[in-house]
Amino acid sequence: MRYFIPVALFAVLVVLLALGIHQAPRKDLVPSPLIGKPAPSFSLPSLSDPSAQVTTAALRGHWYLFNVWGTWCVSCHIEEPELLAIARTGRVPLIGLDWKDSRRQAIAYLQAKGNPYQQIAFDPGGLEAIHWGVYGAPETFLVNPQGIIVYKYIGPITPRAWVRDFLPRLPAAHAVSGS
Repeated sequence: MRYFIPVALFAVLVVLLALGIHQAPRKDLVPSPLIGKPAPSFSLPSLSDPSAQVTTAALRGHWYLFNVWGTWCVSCHIEEPELLAIARTGRVPLIGLDWKDSRRQAIAYLQAKGNPYQQIAFDPGGLEAIHWGVYGAPETFLVNPQGIIVYKYIGPITPRAWVRDFLPRLPAAHAVSGS
């Protein structure tokens, strides 16, 4: 009887913890105040050609995934094979934001691992990511042709996340055009 009360309290705590974990929201559903609003306007140098610019204006008129990444980001390395697979599907162009990175390291990384991006904006100081509400990498935004952010995904995109979270938000017949 002496151990009954501590064991019972422990059991109740375990049940409450299990219920809390089961009902907790998914981490990739952190609300973004930008959902349903225009994507932040930007003009940044291209990673591969510093004299060229990647701009929001040039992206308008097309669905695109805006993926914030960096070579220093372990989760970005995990995500890379799925981004390459998404690029091969031709469903939607991937636009990268190389965040807080070294140009040399980023180019070497993409040459070694493969480059899923149609364009990559270079943000070594991390200022542009602030406008997108980014607090960690990788984070990916789905933007519609009107330039409105439709969805934000936090963490590495997995095959399951691509099918469950991104594909249903894209038009059924949408495919990458020569953007």
